[in-house]
Amino acid sequence: MSKSKARSLDEDKQILRKKIHEKKSESENPKNCHTVRALRKQLKRIQRKVRCVNAREAKANPKKQVDAKA
Repeated sequence: MSKSKARSLDEDKQILRKKIHEKKSESENPKNCHTVRALRKQLKRIQRKVRCVNAREAKANPKKQVDAKA
């Protein structure tokens, strides 16, 4: 059995946004719709993960400081 290629976080964000938009249009009352709320929670988790990854990369690769004396 071969594993399928994992999606990137950006692809996940785009897919979730598309699903939320579709469910909102289908639902009569999107504020009380449980599926829309669950999808929004997933989206928030993905966004939090993206911020964490970006912060980790920024900390690991700090910009080189240029000395004013040189």
